[in-house]
Amino acid sequence: MRKIIFVCHGNICRSTMAEFVMKELVRRVGLENDIFVRSAATTREAIGGDTHPGTKAKLREKGIPFTKRQAVQLTSADYAACDYIVAMDQENLVGIRRILGADPEHKVHLMLDFTDAAHGEVADPWYTGDFEATYADVLRGCQGLLTEIRHGAGGLAFK
Repeated sequence: MRKIIFVCHGNICRSTMAEFVMKELVRRVGLENDIFVRSAATTREAIGGDTHPGTKAKLREKGIPFTKRQAVQLTSADYAACDYIVAMDQENLVGIRRILGADPEHKVHLMLDFTDAAHGEVADPWYTGDFEATYADVLRGCQGLLTEIRHGAGGLAFK
């Protein structure tokens, strides 16, 4: 089983959106027993909080199911437990490195590294208010990551 954790600042907007989008993509291709998805924060600011209302509204609009949840913080144990640790922006990478230390197995990536916009960042709708742009980037990143897992180097080569 491949395990993915999406990470952003507070775990209520971007990483949560990515978690639910990826879960739906995985469900649609019938791999929910092969790929486990969750999300976390680099900070403790929103710990215990549910998904941001703007993220919920965008997921509803796009027909992506979601559940009530509580924001959690990334821990050092997540490194061993996950195959992919996916950050939304450079600031998140700094926070991930602060929590995890080194990345000897090259598990840590930026979300848009899985797209043709390599090394781009997913804008934080907490500040921009643009949940549509965030959704578009998250969807492209999740699709790219799923393709890598299914067919890419070291992937599961699912049919």
